[in-house]
Amino acid sequence: METNINSFVSAEKQIINSIEKLSGSYTPYVIFTDWVKMMAISIQNSCTIHNKLWDTREKLYLDTVKKYNSGEVALFCKMHGLLWQLYQEYGIYDYLGDIYMRSGAGSKMTGQFFTPFHVSELCAIIRLKDVKKDENIKMNEPSVGGGGMILASAKVLCDKGINYQKNLEVVAQDLDWNGVYMTYVQLSMTGIKAVVVQGDTLAEKDYSAEKMLVTPAKIGVLL
Repeated sequence: METNINSFVSAEKQIINSIEKLSGSYTPYVIFTDWVKMMAISIQNSCTIHNKLWDTREKLYLDTVKKYNSGEVALFCKMHGLLWQLYQEYGIYDYLGDIYMRSGAGSKMTGQFFTPFHVSELCAIIRLKDVKKDENIKMNEPSVGGGGMILASAKVLCDKGINYQKNLEVVAQDLDWNGVYMTYVQLSMTGIKAVVVQGDTLAEKDYSAEKMLVTPAKIGVLL
């Protein structure tokens, strides 16, 4: 899909301006992390059965959203819609990583920086240069960040005429919940089959259900 750069910048800029507008009582970092948390929970709970875990996540969502008034909540919803628009109209890209860095959410104090997408794409081109059209590909990202490398891999497969939604399966992990939520949202919106886990890849062997988010594509649900 050919990207319309001007429209892309406009839609992304609207999200960044909204984060700035919402930043008053809370920093851009808090606004961004609350936004991706609420998006991730709303996607996960919309495609899973109502059980104890569903209730736990719903409570986390409600505890987060109650920090904001109705106008601010409406702006969060608009931002969610704009992110969907980016993926639907302008193709695969690490939009959340870009928004995070451009909105002022990232800083030396948070210690969280995301690889520029063109660098991730170059790495994916090299790594996937010999992949065959009907080959099933399994990826494990032990420190996934915002999911940029997985998204770049999906884009490279797509550019090669390979159906990444059918042929690619992912297990992604990260210590930081913000990275987990970012990855989950982006992989859900691009239709990638994935399990995204919060935890220490080196120290932990088993993960509880509370630490695992499963994308709609992995469950078999269309958004």
